[in-house]
Amino acid sequence: MKLAPRCYECLHRLAQQAVELATDDTALRQKAITEALNILNNDFSPSKLSIEIATKIHQIVREITGNPDHYRAIKEKEMLLARELYIELSLRAEVASGKACRSEFRHYLKLAAAANAIDFFREFGAIKEDIRKPVTFVLDDSERLQAKLKTARKILYLADNAGEVYFDLPLVKWMRQFAHVIYVVKPAPVQNDLTLDDFKRAGLESELGDVITTGVASPGIVFSLASAEFKREFESADLIFAKGMGHYEALSELPQKGAFFYCLKAKCHPVADSLGVPVNSYVALLQ
Repeated sequence: MKLAPRCYECLHRLAQQAVELATDDTALRQKAITEALNILNNDFSPSKLSIEIATKIHQIVREITGNPDHYRAIKEKEMLLARELYIELSLRAEVASGKACRSEFRHYLKLAAAANAIDFFREFGAIKEDIRKPVTFVLDDSERLQAKLKTARKILYLADNAGEVYFDLPLVKWMRQFAHVIYVVKPAPVQNDLTLDDFKRAGLESELGDVITTGVASPGIVFSLASAEFKREFESADLIFAKGMGHYEALSELPQKGAFFYCLKAKCHPVADSLGVPVNSYVALLQ
C-alpha cells in the first residue's frame, strides 16, 4: 500500500514523538527533528511506503541521540498491561466456555486480533478498553483460513506490537497442530515492535517454538533490507500470517497468491480506505 496524502501528518507526528522519547537534550532534539523532517519532506512520494520513511526516521533519531531503543519505556508498560489483560480475558473465556460451545480457532483468532488495538499514539486506558471489547471482523475470511491451515506445512507468523505476543501465543500453539510455525520478530528496536530481546525478557522462548527475525529494524518489512534467512523462509512458506497495518502495507504490494492472511485493526484512514472498511474495523483477510 503506497503513501496517501494523509500519511504525511502521521509521519510528522511520528518524527516528533520519536525525538521526544529519545532524549531530553534540547540541542539534540532540535538536530534530530530537523534531520527527521528533512527525510520526511524529501522522501514523501506516492511511490513510497510509509514504513520505508518511518524506518529512515527512526534510524536518524537513533544515530543523532545515541538512544538505541527510544520506545523501551512504552514497550515495558505495554507488555505489563497486555499480560494482565491476557490473563483477565483468558479467565473470562474459561467461564464462558462452560456455558456455550465455541470454536477454539475463532476464539484464538479474535484474541490475537483484539491485541492489535495496541498503538503507541494512544493512551493505555483507551487501549485497555478496546481490547476488552468483543471483536467482530468486518472482513472475515476465518473459515477459509481454517481450511488452509489444515493443508499448510510451513507458516510464518509475523509479530507486531510487543504486547501482542501474549495474545498470539494460543493461536500459534493451535496452528502447530497442523504445520511448522515460525514466529517472526524484529532483530533490533523500532517503534514498539516486538524484538528478539523483548521476547527473551518475557520468558517466552520455550512457548512459541521456532523464532527468527526479519533481519531489519523496520515497522512491517522493508524487503530490500531484510535478511537472506527471512527471505528464504518467506518464499518457502505456505502461509504468511501477518499481524498489523505495517505488514499489510508491505505485503499488499506483492502478488496475491492466497498465501497472505492479514489480522489487524484498521486504525487509520489510508489503511481502512485501502481495505474498504470503516476506521477501527477488525479485519481477517486471506489474499
